[in-house]
Amino acid sequence: MAQTDTQESELASAPIGRLLFKMALPCITAQIINALYNIVDRMYIGRMEGVGKTALAGVGIAFPLIMIISAFAYLIGQGGAPLASIKLGEQRKDYAEKILSQCFMTMLEVSALLMVVIYLVKTPLLVAFGASDATLPFAEDYLSIYLLGTFFVQISLGMNFFVTAQGFASVSMRTTLIGAVVNIVLDPLFIFVFGLGVKGAAIATVIAQAASAVWVLTFLFGRKTTLRIRKEYIRPQWQILKPVIALGLSPFIMNVTESAIQIVFTSGMQKYGGDDYVSVVSLLVTCMSVLTMPMMGMCQGAQPITSYNYGAGNTARVRRTFRLLIACNAVYCFLLWGLIQLLPTVVIRLFSSDMTLLDIGAHGARIFLFGVITMFGQNACQNTFLALGEAKISMFCALLRKVFLLIPLALILPVIFTSTGLLPATDGIFLSEPIADILASTITTTIFFFRFRHILRGMEKQNAK
Repeated sequence: MAQTDTQESELASAPIGRLLFKMALPCITAQIINALYNIVDRMYIGRMEGVGKTALAGVGIAFPLIMIISAFAYLIGQGGAPLASIKLGEQRKDYAEKILSQCFMTMLEVSALLMVVIYLVKTPLLVAFGASDATLPFAEDYLSIYLLGTFFVQISLGMNFFVTAQGFASVSMRTTLIGAVVNIVLDPLFIFVFGLGVKGAAIATVIAQAASAVWVLTFLFGRKTTLRIRKEYIRPQWQILKPVIALGLSPFIMNVTESAIQIVFTSGMQKYGGDDYVSVVSLLVTCMSVLTMPMMGMCQGAQPITSYNYGAGNTARVRRTFRLLIACNAVYCFLLWGLIQLLPTVVIRLFSSDMTLLDIGAHGARIFLFGVITMFGQNACQNTFLALGEAKISMFCALLRKVFLLIPLALILPVIFTSTGLLPATDGIFLSEPIADILASTITTTIFFFRFRHILRGMEKQNAK
């Protein structure tokens, strides 16, 4: 009990700078470690003798379906965790535990449904996503095994948000660390020593996710947690799950549309460039995800501080948290942008030494990742809306960049470039990303500037009554 009281006391009164650093550092570390799942798999797969480049493209084509599985973990986990934090700030612990327990049960049910449905339709979907005769067997091999670990993905990713939301950021970090270490150790063993290739990479990933899931459940059923999964609360109730799903729609849409974007990218590159361009754009999408993870980790670290103090009516701490969050993210984006422009092929070289991929990657990376310099506004503002329980605005911001801007641009620009001959059609796909990033960040930041002040002023008036 003393430990949980200390966690709540820190969220309410500890200096914002020190507290944000304490909360964000484990989250950033966890985000980076989490990226190792995909990085390590692809590093080893890309260096498989004779088939590495083709296998790499196959796994890249399967990745959108993997992202859809993760999207449901975000729907329930990132939808429920901020609400649980807000209820904790309101001193309504029982209600927060109802949210936690019912989200857990919902994840179990969703896992079973996803595993069956995706397995039944995987082959036609992979072909539609851009799989060729050469890459389809690798995509099917990896995905078929990965689906067996759907339950572990949902628990290790989705329930881990509830660990972070209580202020146990270091425990949350260990969830990811355990899985990453297991994956790193097992990947070369299954891929090369046992000669299982792509199947071995998938087996190693499933085992790693299972280890993470066991760790999360041990904590949430244990004594150290503030909020505990309780059997008496586990039966789903719509009045509790409805706001969870409403708030979780924003991160869910972000992940599902990320999957849709990769489908558009890979199918477009297959049409205009072939398997080599499919490999490169798959790696660049992975790079974008990995490079923005420290920002997401910072946002996750800020979430329990923002949510708790919003629930407690402390608007001054909410303001200070956001100001520090956006400043830190801005510095990171500027440094990252400079590094990308100076050394565009560093990340590509991690996965392959093939000169064709390196040449395409050097050209594509500078274009594709150019908009990173503006993404601090999009991430900080959208995630703060999420922490405040502003489901509709957060969902709009999620839709804006990917659905309203990026997907149409990725479809239209190659057609324009093909008809006019101004640039190669593949450059149209590369250019769609920075254009969407810059426009979305500008619009989201503008909306936030007005809405954030309105929300907090409304709360201050309510507190003054």
